[in-house]
Amino acid sequence: MTAATGRDILRELYFGSSRRAVWFRYGLLGFDVAAVTFFVVSSMVEPSPAILMADFALAGLLTVELAARISLAHRPFAHLLRFQSIVDILVIASLLAPFVLDNLAFLRVVRMLRLLRSYHVLAELRRSAPWFKRNEDTLLAILNIVVFVFVLSALVYVVEEHRNPQVKTYLDALYFTVTALTTTGFGDITPTGTWGRILAIVIMICGVSLFIRLIQTIFRPTRVLHPCPNCGLKRHDPDAVHCKHCGIVLNIPNED
Repeated sequence: MTAATGRDILRELYFGSSRRAVWFRYGLLGFDVAAVTFFVVSSMVEPSPAILMADFALAGLLTVELAARISLAHRPFAHLLRFQSIVDILVIASLLAPFVLDNLAFLRVVRMLRLLRSYHVLAELRRSAPWFKRNEDTLLAILNIVVFVFVLSALVYVVEEHRNPQVKTYLDALYFTVTALTTTGFGDITPTGTWGRILAIVIMICGVSLFIRLIQTIFRPTRVLHPCPNCGLKRHDPDAVHCKHCGIVLNIPNED
């Protein structure tokens, strides 16, 4: 019996079912959450040598993790061209850019793309967390709003930073985005120029739609996902015996 190679160990950690593999993947999820939290918090403060060094260290960790995933792919080049890999490459580049360029505002937009990695967290939880399966729709709706708010705030910051004295930091942009999304409109921060007003219109229209969707998801009765074998209706009451659409008898499994 030959000794396991490094690639075999990596494959077992990423795709295996052992306790070690499960904890390794949960560690990756924790790393993703920590990285996103760092991007959000660091975007609200002025750059400092400590933050730049943290950027560099994080870029190294992200590069190692990306290289590990590419080494396990059956078609490494195709994997490199996947959206998730491209996002990781852009984020890594944005973390290294301040060492050779000024900390340009658009880098904040690129780093906020790391929020899309949160959907990978959901995919892992969907497989291993029963509580998540019961509340998946609500959690996904909340995540959609969080991703939308922070990415859009980064865009507001880029558009308004140099032309609007009311938007000096990312926190100002986040504050304006939230007031526009909720249609509160305090008026202490207002967009300037054509593009600023167009962005504000998009924020308000999307905000109304997103919050209505979130409220519907949170307050509608609990449903289970069980495709009807006859008509295909997916959502049913947990104790449903017949499909509400076609009336066929259902056999919905439950934990009891």
